[in-house]
Amino acid sequence: MNENIRKRNELLAQKVMKGLESRNMTPYYAADKEAAKVLALSIMPEGSSISMGGAMSAYEIGLVDAIKAGNYSFIDRDAIADKRSALLAAYDADFFLSSANAITEDGVLVNIDGNANRVSCIAQGPKHVIFIIGMNKVCDDIDGAMKRARNVAAPINSQRFGLQTPCCKTGSCMDCKSPDTICCQFLITRYSRHPGRIHVILVNDELGF
Repeated sequence: MNENIRKRNELLAQKVMKGLESRNMTPYYAADKEAAKVLALSIMPEGSSISMGGAMSAYEIGLVDAIKAGNYSFIDRDAIADKRSALLAAYDADFFLSSANAITEDGVLVNIDGNANRVSCIAQGPKHVIFIIGMNKVCDDIDGAMKRARNVAAPINSQRFGLQTPCCKTGSCMDCKSPDTICCQFLITRYSRHPGRIHVILVNDELGF
Protein backbone atom coordinates (compact mmCIF):
# COMPACT_ATOMS: atom_id res chain seq x y z
CA MET A 1 0.00 0.00 0.00
CA ASN A 2 1.20 3.51 -0.84
CA GLU A 3 2.65 5.21 2.24
CA ASN A 4 0.54 8.33 1.72
CA ILE A 5 -2.61 6.20 1.68
CA ARG A 6 -1.42 4.32 4.76
CA LYS A 7 -0.83 7.57 6.65
CA ARG A 8 -4.20 8.96 5.63
CA ASN A 9 -5.88 5.74 6.78
CA GLU A 10 -4.09 5.90 10.11
CA LEU A 11 -5.36 9.43 10.73
CA LEU A 12 -8.89 8.60 9.58
CA ALA A 13 -8.94 5.53 11.82
CA GLN A 14 -8.50 7.79 14.87
CA LYS A 15 -11.67 9.66 13.89
CA VAL A 16 -13.61 6.44 13.37
CA MET A 17 -12.41 5.09 16.71
CA LYS A 18 -13.67 8.17 18.54
CA GLY A 19 -17.04 7.68 16.86
CA LEU A 20 -17.15 4.04 17.94
CA GLU A 21 -16.28 4.94 21.52
CA SER A 22 -19.14 7.46 21.57
CA ARG A 23 -21.44 4.62 20.53
CA ASN A 24 -20.42 2.32 23.39
CA MET A 25 -18.33 0.06 21.14
CA THR A 26 -14.69 -0.87 21.80
CA PRO A 27 -12.35 0.18 18.96
CA TYR A 28 -8.88 -1.05 18.06
CA TYR A 29 -6.41 -0.08 15.36
CA ALA A 30 -4.20 -2.61 13.58
CA ALA A 31 -1.40 -1.45 11.31
CA ASP A 32 -1.56 -4.63 9.23
CA LYS A 33 -3.20 -8.06 8.93
CA GLU A 34 -0.87 -9.79 11.37
CA ALA A 35 -1.48 -7.15 14.02
CA ALA A 36 -5.22 -7.54 13.48
CA LYS A 37 -5.01 -11.29 13.99
CA VAL A 38 -3.01 -10.88 17.21
CA LEU A 39 -5.49 -8.31 18.49
CA ALA A 40 -8.50 -10.52 17.79
CA LEU A 41 -6.92 -13.51 19.51
CA SER A 42 -6.06 -11.38 22.54
CA ILE A 43 -9.75 -10.53 22.97
CA MET A 44 -10.87 -14.18 22.98
CA PRO A 45 -9.70 -16.31 25.96
CA GLU A 46 -8.67 -19.88 25.21
CA GLY A 47 -11.58 -22.26 25.54
CA SER A 48 -14.05 -19.72 24.15
CA SER A 49 -16.77 -20.85 21.78
CA ILE A 50 -16.52 -18.97 18.50
CA SER A 51 -18.89 -18.71 15.56
CA MET A 52 -18.98 -16.57 12.46
CA GLY A 53 -20.81 -15.59 9.33
CA GLY A 54 -19.06 -15.52 5.98
CA ALA A 55 -16.53 -12.87 7.03
CA MET A 56 -13.87 -12.95 4.32
CA SER A 57 -11.80 -10.43 6.30
CA ALA A 58 -11.37 -12.94 9.15
CA TYR A 59 -9.97 -15.44 6.66
CA GLU A 60 -7.74 -12.86 4.97
CA ILE A 61 -5.93 -11.92 8.19
CA GLY A 62 -5.36 -15.59 9.07
CA LEU A 63 -7.69 -15.50 12.06
CA VAL A 64 -9.82 -18.51 11.11
CA ASP A 65 -6.77 -20.74 10.63
CA ALA A 66 -5.37 -19.57 13.97
CA ILE A 67 -8.66 -20.38 15.73
CA LYS A 68 -8.81 -23.85 14.17
CA ALA A 69 -5.24 -24.51 15.26
CA GLY A 70 -5.78 -23.09 18.74
CA ASN A 71 -7.57 -24.12 21.93
CA TYR A 72 -11.04 -22.91 21.01
CA SER A 73 -14.46 -24.41 20.43
CA PHE A 74 -15.04 -23.35 16.84
CA ILE A 75 -18.58 -23.74 15.50
CA ASP A 76 -17.65 -24.42 11.88
CA ARG A 77 -20.90 -24.28 9.93
CA ASP A 78 -19.13 -25.55 6.79
CA ALA A 79 -18.10 -28.74 8.61
CA ILE A 80 -21.42 -29.44 10.35
CA ALA A 81 -23.96 -31.46 8.37
CA ASP A 82 -26.96 -30.05 10.25
CA LYS A 83 -26.72 -26.42 9.15
CA ARG A 84 -29.66 -25.32 11.27
CA SER A 85 -28.06 -26.63 14.46
CA ALA A 86 -24.86 -24.79 13.57
CA LEU A 87 -26.77 -21.56 13.00
CA LEU A 88 -28.66 -21.92 16.28
CA ALA A 89 -25.46 -22.72 18.19
CA ALA A 90 -23.98 -19.45 16.94
CA TYR A 91 -26.52 -17.48 18.98
CA ASP A 92 -25.13 -18.90 22.22
CA ALA A 93 -21.44 -18.51 21.34
CA ASP A 94 -18.99 -16.52 23.42
CA PHE A 95 -17.78 -14.68 20.32
CA PHE A 96 -19.19 -14.03 16.86
CA LEU A 97 -16.78 -12.96 14.12
CA SER A 98 -17.96 -10.61 11.42
CA SER A 99 -16.95 -7.82 9.14
CA ALA A 100 -19.11 -4.95 7.93
CA ASN A 101 -20.25 -4.04 4.47
CA ALA A 102 -19.46 -0.45 5.40
CA ILE A 103 -18.70 1.80 8.37
CA THR A 104 -19.14 5.56 8.60
CA GLU A 105 -16.49 8.00 9.73
CA ASP A 106 -18.44 8.53 12.94
CA GLY A 107 -18.68 4.82 13.75
CA VAL A 108 -22.02 3.56 12.41
CA LEU A 109 -21.91 -0.02 11.06
CA VAL A 110 -23.96 -1.02 8.01
CA ASN A 111 -24.66 -4.62 7.01
CA ILE A 112 -26.86 -6.35 4.44
CA ASP A 113 -27.84 -10.01 4.68
CA GLY A 114 -29.79 -12.59 2.72
CA ASN A 115 -30.66 -15.20 5.35
CA ALA A 116 -30.32 -12.90 8.39
CA ASN A 117 -28.06 -15.29 10.32
CA ARG A 118 -25.24 -12.75 10.31
CA VAL A 119 -27.20 -9.59 11.07
CA SER A 120 -29.29 -11.33 13.73
CA CYS A 121 -26.15 -12.50 15.56
CA ILE A 122 -24.73 -8.98 15.36
CA ALA A 123 -27.93 -7.56 16.83
CA GLN A 124 -28.44 -10.09 19.61
CA GLY A 125 -27.38 -13.51 20.84
CA PRO A 126 -23.62 -14.12 21.02
CA LYS A 127 -22.02 -12.68 24.15
CA HIS A 128 -19.48 -10.70 22.11
CA VAL A 129 -19.11 -9.61 18.48
CA ILE A 130 -15.73 -8.89 16.91
CA PHE A 131 -15.68 -6.93 13.65
CA ILE A 132 -12.63 -7.09 11.39
CA ILE A 133 -12.90 -4.09 9.05
CA GLY A 134 -10.46 -2.89 6.41
CA MET A 135 -10.11 0.86 5.98
CA ASN A 136 -11.40 0.48 2.42
CA LYS A 137 -14.89 0.18 3.92
CA VAL A 138 -14.96 3.59 5.61
CA CYS A 139 -17.57 5.96 4.13
CA ASP A 140 -18.50 9.59 4.81
CA ASP A 141 -21.98 8.93 6.19
CA ILE A 142 -24.85 6.44 6.34
CA ASP A 143 -26.00 7.31 2.83
CA GLY A 144 -22.53 6.58 1.48
CA ALA A 145 -22.31 3.41 3.57
CA MET A 146 -25.63 2.13 2.24
CA LYS A 147 -24.54 2.86 -1.32
CA ARG A 148 -21.30 0.98 -0.75
CA ALA A 149 -23.12 -2.00 0.78
CA ARG A 150 -25.59 -2.21 -2.09
CA ASN A 151 -23.37 -1.27 -5.05
CA VAL A 152 -20.02 -2.77 -4.06
CA ALA A 153 -20.46 -5.52 -1.47
CA ALA A 154 -23.76 -7.00 -2.66
CA PRO A 155 -22.86 -7.42 -6.36
CA ILE A 156 -19.47 -8.96 -5.52
CA ASN A 157 -20.98 -11.36 -2.99
CA SER A 158 -23.77 -12.29 -5.40
CA GLN A 159 -21.16 -13.10 -8.03
CA ARG A 160 -19.10 -15.02 -5.47
CA PHE A 161 -22.08 -17.20 -4.58
CA GLY A 162 -22.99 -17.76 -8.23
CA LEU A 163 -26.44 -16.17 -7.87
CA GLN A 164 -28.74 -15.00 -10.64
CA THR A 165 -29.39 -11.40 -9.66
CA PRO A 166 -29.46 -8.31 -11.89
CA CYS A 167 -26.45 -6.86 -10.06
CA CYS A 168 -24.36 -9.84 -11.17
CA LYS A 169 -24.85 -8.63 -14.73
CA THR A 170 -24.74 -4.86 -14.21
CA GLY A 171 -22.25 -4.60 -11.31
CA SER A 172 -24.54 -2.28 -9.35
CA CYS A 173 -27.74 -2.51 -7.35
CA MET A 174 -30.99 -2.71 -9.32
CA ASP A 175 -33.19 -2.74 -6.19
CA CYS A 176 -34.37 -6.16 -7.33
CA LYS A 177 -36.85 -8.60 -5.84
CA SER A 178 -35.12 -11.56 -7.42
CA PRO A 179 -35.53 -14.94 -5.66
CA ASP A 180 -31.73 -14.94 -5.32
CA THR A 181 -31.42 -11.47 -3.81
CA ILE A 182 -29.13 -11.19 -0.81
CA CYS A 183 -30.40 -7.70 0.03
CA CYS A 184 -33.17 -8.98 2.29
CA GLN A 185 -32.26 -7.50 5.67
CA PHE A 186 -30.48 -4.22 6.39
CA LEU A 187 -28.91 -3.65 9.81
CA ILE A 188 -27.64 -0.26 10.93
CA THR A 189 -25.76 -0.50 14.22
CA ARG A 190 -25.53 3.02 15.63
CA TYR A 191 -25.13 2.21 19.34
CA SER A 192 -24.43 -0.76 21.61
CA ARG A 193 -26.56 -0.83 24.74
CA HIS A 194 -24.27 -3.47 26.27
CA PRO A 195 -20.76 -2.22 27.20
CA GLY A 196 -17.95 -4.49 26.04
CA ARG A 197 -20.09 -6.54 23.67
CA ILE A 198 -19.05 -5.08 20.32
CA HIS A 199 -15.36 -4.89 19.45
CA VAL A 200 -14.25 -3.26 16.18
CA ILE A 201 -10.75 -3.82 14.79
CA LEU A 202 -9.89 -1.31 12.06
CA VAL A 203 -7.16 -2.67 9.81
CA ASN A 204 -4.92 -0.43 7.72
CA ASP A 205 -5.31 -2.63 4.68
CA GLU A 206 -7.86 -3.47 2.01
CA LEU A 207 -9.97 -6.38 3.25
CA GLY A 208 -13.12 -8.08 2.03
CA PHE A 209 -15.64 -6.58 -0.34
